[in-house]
Amino acid sequence: MGVGLSETHLDQTLHQAENQSWSYLEFFEGVLSQPAETRRQRALERRIREARFPAMKTLEDFDWQFNAQAIDRLQIEELASGDFIRRRDNLLVAGQSGVGKSHLLEGIGRRACLHGYGVRFTTSEELLADLIASLADGTTAKRVRYWTGQDLLIIDGFGFDRIEREQTPQALSLLYKVIDRRSTRRSTALITNIDFEDWNAYLGDPVMVMALQDRLVYKAIMLKIEGKSYRAHQAQLLQPPGNPQKPKLKSSESARRPPR
Repeated sequence: MGVGLSETHLDQTLHQAENQSWSYLEFFEGVLSQPAETRRQRALERRIREARFPAMKTLEDFDWQFNAQAIDRLQIEELASGDFIRRRDNLLVAGQSGVGKSHLLEGIGRRACLHGYGVRFTTSEELLADLIASLADGTTAKRVRYWTGQDLLIIDGFGFDRIEREQTPQALSLLYKVIDRRSTRRSTALITNIDFEDWNAYLGDPVMVMALQDRLVYKAIMLKIEGKSYRAHQAQLLQPPGNPQKPKLKSSESARRPPR
């Protein structure tokens, strides 16, 4: 009996074949369906595990109504089909904190895993820390190969990595190595709260910024989300109702108040 083929499945398949008068080919396909599905499910679970998503965010649980004017659901669903990964296009998503950028990109990444693509979700801080650490033990080439091996690399928090860049002058050049190696070969998705036109001022290295943008913008889909902060909205909803305080008496009223 083949690996993954249970007696229960075989009995059910025999029963269904007899009742529906299956041909030998239909019976054969029915017998093999369970092991094939088991292998697909295990492969999907492995891809999701290796992607290292930070949470359990999916497109199905995204609140599409909150920023309906700022986020085009049809466009996001089209991206989730994985066609941009097949074309090896990049995806650049900019917008203020709290509008749902990370949620959307994790949802797109999970759909990509479902479609059979290899995905890795990381933060700019984590990526730079890993590359900087590789300088000390001489494994930079190995780590660059690792970060360029996925069909889709999602880099979150670009713009929150100031400490890593300030402490290590090579940080931007290390990031460039990864982006350059992936350019035209693999898809990179970058999530940032910095407007594209402000990268020069923020990163402080016009030459490197130009090189990064040249590699990222080429064949890139660029989204700018301008909406309300869902995170701030949720924080307000979670605030406990304040205890109403009695109004304080003015000093003149206090003086006229009769003693008890």
